[in-house]
Amino acid sequence: MGSIIILNGSPRAPKSNSKCYATIFFKNCKCKTEYHNISKTNHHELCKKLEEFSDVLFVFPLYADGIPVTLLNFLKTLENNPPKSKPVISVLINCGFLEHHQNDVAVSMMKLFCGENGYRFGSVLKIGSGEAILTTPFKILVTRKIKKLAASIACAKYRTLQTTMPLSSKMFVKASTAYWTNYGKKNGITKKQMETMDIEK
Repeated sequence: MGSIIILNGSPRAPKSNSKCYATIFFKNCKCKTEYHNISKTNHHELCKKLEEFSDVLFVFPLYADGIPVTLLNFLKTLENNPPKSKPVISVLINCGFLEHHQNDVAVSMMKLFCGENGYRFGSVLKIGSGEAILTTPFKILVTRKIKKLAASIACAKYRTLQTTMPLSSKMFVKASTAYWTNYGKKNGITKKQMETMDIEK
């Protein structure tokens, strides 16, 4: 059984959904597992630490159909500072879209990095409706898939997994509108404000 280092590549790492997913993974993984947030100041430290593990799990959200800049910048450092022993790279990615396949381009980016730099690509879990699913009864679907992801990496039987909320597109739009309206209220922003570009100012 291997050992796994979890690296959170979310720009909001300490308070992110990615951290929630990583926590579920950590609690359900039966081998040695260690968790770290990627920050601007710990790139070289993490590159060196990778030598201690057989596997690395990158956990991150989809950003503009690709990987977030936090992760991109780390991969640039890793490219120039590879560990002596390269771990297998696996991915746990979530997006706000209902369709889990919206994550495919970002996963392809990770596979390209692996191919260009001599890393074996391992397992992947693609989560749709990742922004909201953790606060619904459908959280159990995610937990089940994360358990399978953990088992596949621990036993080096790598696989591709995916999950999302079992809703129609119409129901998802209705539910997500309610979610973001309530989210805005908590932060003092009205639905009308969110419907304009002024929200970006």
